[in-house]
Amino acid sequence: MACYNPGMEAILEPLVRSPKFLRYVEVLTDLRDREEIARRKFRDSLDEDIRAEFINGEVVVQMTSRDKHTTTVRNIARLADIFAQTRGLGAVRPEKALTGFTRNDYAPDICFWLTAKSSHFTGNTTIYPAPDYICEVLSSSTESRDRGVKFEDYAAHGVGEYWIVDPEGEFIEQYVERGGRYELLGNFTDGIIRSSVIVGIEMPVRAAFDDQLNVATLRTLLA
Repeated sequence: MACYNPGMEAILEPLVRSPKFLRYVEVLTDLRDREEIARRKFRDSLDEDIRAEFINGEVVVQMTSRDKHTTTVRNIARLADIFAQTRGLGAVRPEKALTGFTRNDYAPDICFWLTAKSSHFTGNTTIYPAPDYICEVLSSSTESRDRGVKFEDYAAHGVGEYWIVDPEGEFIEQYVERGGRYELLGNFTDGIIRSSVIVGIEMPVRAAFDDQLNVATLRTLLA
């Protein structure tokens, strides 16, 4: 028998009690089947030069990013990547790595998988499993999804840590997954941020936004 959390039960109860319950099931099943066909078509038409996601039945093509967004992604990704590689912790992938969730396919700004998952990657991998850590760098076109459907979906699928980074306000929100939901550990504008999933990494928050400090931090990691 399926188990539902209290929030889900509150949504389902009026449907289950309705005399139209079976009709609702038919409609939802039809919607699910048509969405799955659309998702297969999306995956079959993937283009390496286009960054796109499949969210709630719709294909979402990512817009061109501002330079501040691009450099922030680069700064965080390269520190995480070097740290993880030199210590054999797992794999980091920036941007175009398409990750398959139960219903949706996302291309987060930065993903990290522990070796238990990354050891199965091959040169032909195109759809990755749900990451252990995700970082999304906000933009005006993505913020509602980063704080909405992605926030809920990542937690529900056991993504252990989620960073929401604002390149304009220059702060990092750090969330950890507990019981299928995210708990805010802190909103950082300065000081040191420590990952709970990429164990051992300590990054100056300013290194995400300051190129010179990022390079200095990179040298420290390599030393």
